[in-house]
Amino acid sequence: MKRVAFGIAAGLLGLVLPACGEVTEPAPWTVAAEAGAGTPDPAAWRAVDPANLIVLETSKGRILVEALPEAAPKHFAQFTKLIQSGDLDGTTFHRVIDDFMAQGGDVWTKMGKDPGWPGIPGEFMFRRDVAAMPWDAVIGPEDTGRSGYMKGFPMSGQPAFFSEMSVDGLVATFIPHCKGVLSTARTDDPNSADTQFFLMREHSPHLDKNYTAWGRVIEGQAVVKALKKGAPGSGEVTDPDLLTSIKIAADIPEKSRPKAWVLRTDTDAFKAELATRGEVDVCELPAIPAIVK
Repeated sequence: MKRVAFGIAAGLLGLVLPACGEVTEPAPWTVAAEAGAGTPDPAAWRAVDPANLIVLETSKGRILVEALPEAAPKHFAQFTKLIQSGDLDGTTFHRVIDDFMAQGGDVWTKMGKDPGWPGIPGEFMFRRDVAAMPWDAVIGPEDTGRSGYMKGFPMSGQPAFFSEMSVDGLVATFIPHCKGVLSTARTDDPNSADTQFFLMREHSPHLDKNYTAWGRVIEGQAVVKALKKGAPGSGEVTDPDLLTSIKIAADIPEKSRPKAWVLRTDTDAFKAELATRGEVDVCELPAIPAIVK
């Protein structure tokens, strides 16, 4: 019997998480201070496609997630259908581990039976054409940098020059599990993800290239942090917080749907500020800001 509810726990058996000391938040992006009260300037802010904007209403408040279909098209397609089916409404955040992640979407338990959603082939990395799908900004030298941003999403993977040596001319790329990233739970079977997801409460690099990440929180990270945490070790939550509803913004009437803009990471201003941050892990940098109206 497949129970993806235990996907992350299985991956953590025998794993000792690092002790957490005082966390110092990185300085925010000063280039974002130009945002005004009106419609954001398209030269500095990218409008989020409502088909890629996921609206999660929880018992602790609203969370907005932007999906990146290019990173995991099969996961994006199934979760779009899953959200539109209503099967995720009323599920719980049943496993929440402080300084790690909040897991939800256990449709099996909600229905009391196998919900019938098929396992999704693992999409831990994707093959990227560096010419057709360049990173907006790279940390370090343009040709040899191993991390950066694309559409405001943190990115990691092979540097661009690897494309000259690979058989298909592409390079391996993935969204690292930075704080705020949306990823997918599974069992030990790499192709077993189906309905369960998790939201990163903190950076957890041991998940990279082992779980499929395909989105990031653009509003509501404080809500993610406020979700009731579970028992030490297992993370199982007694009386867990609810995912009361989840919708694709494009399916909400236009007058009622939230509209979002993300700071563009392909501008000269952003690249200049990124250069001042030095060659650091992309997950150590502040999240790319968004405006929601």
